Amino acid sequence: MEMEMLVAAVPSSPGGSGGRLGLDLCWPAAAARGQRPAARAARFLVDGGLRPPDNAEDMSIVERFLEEVELEQGQREEIVAIIKGMGFKNEVSKKSVVEPTLEFAIVQDADRLDAIGIARCFTYGGSKKNTLHDPKILPRDNLSKEKYMSKDEKQTSINHFHEKLFKLKDMMKTEAGKKRAEKRHKFMEDFVAEFYEEWSGRA
Repeated sequence: MEMEMLVAAVPSSPGGSGGRLGLDLCWPAAAARGQRPAARAARFLVDGGLRPPDNAEDMSIVERFLEEVELEQGQREEIVAIIKGMGFKNEVSKKSVVEPTLEFAIVQDADRLDAIGIARCFTYGGSKKNTLHDPKILPRDNLSKEKYMSKDEKQTSINHFHEKLFKLKDMMKTEAGKKRAEKRHKFMEDFVAEFYEEWSGRA
């Protein structure tokens, strides 16, 4: 199966347009000319909900789908490697599980651009039943992969800005991704500062 046919076969998801926008921002020329097919295919698979949300090491759902659409083995391996290594939890441990190719950088930056946002942060926090804010629960410093993924520690949506979202700007790998992240980062900083003012009654 050709990569373009694979993209058409990927199931859609409610957040679909965001992922496509992120990929286009990271490399508009590639998207326009249909180049970097592995990057496009990997991004669309993630956007279609085929990346396991909490356990990126279990890639069976992705591998099974790629086999079903009869993509050749070399292409399957490239796509699986990109998706497996792109998560924040892998980079926070400073132990990369994939060779940082340009395709990998494009997909990872697109994924992180989707993550850098206020509405998504609160939607995610609500889905995990996290408290909005609790001054007694401080953001965790020097997170390991295991600590970041731990479900035993109670966390807040506001802490998610400090523990992850504010760090993404400096972790971008493409020039277009860095530029877009700067704008979103500044907006988040202003929002969180205003939130603290309102919470304390100073606003």
